[in-house]
Amino acid sequence: MEQQLKVFKIIHLALIAGLILAYYFLGDLGNLTELTFPTVNSKNYIYLFIPIAAFIVSNLLFKHFVSKIDNNLSVQQKLVSYQTASIIRWAILEGAAFLILLIYPEFLLFGILLIIYLALLIPTEARIKRDLKQFD
Repeated sequence: MEQQLKVFKIIHLALIAGLILAYYFLGDLGNLTELTFPTVNSKNYIYLFIPIAAFIVSNLLFKHFVSKIDNNLSVQQKLVSYQTASIIRWAILEGAAFLILLIYPEFLLFGILLIIYLALLIPTEARIKRDLKQFD
């Protein structure tokens, strides 16, 4: 499990590093005046839906896929399915962060919140065991 956890963490770190680099260069994070809270009005409230939907959909899909993991499988086989569920979750969050950055950079702060949430989802042995037992 330790070897698979290393690979798992490398994938997670690569996703976060790519997002951070994209936000730094494309989002002009060197200029901290861009990190103001945007005004939400009737023309741009739809863009606020992107991070909210990403958060909800990623968690729902993750729980759905993890709940479908057969308890009779070996630990290695469970980890493969768990890794797939996690990558789907991370991809949705990463995609939403990129959408915000590219489509409506005024909401850069919401993208940064998605990146922080994604970083908090770091795979640990305790988290994996907890998630897998939750759906037994």
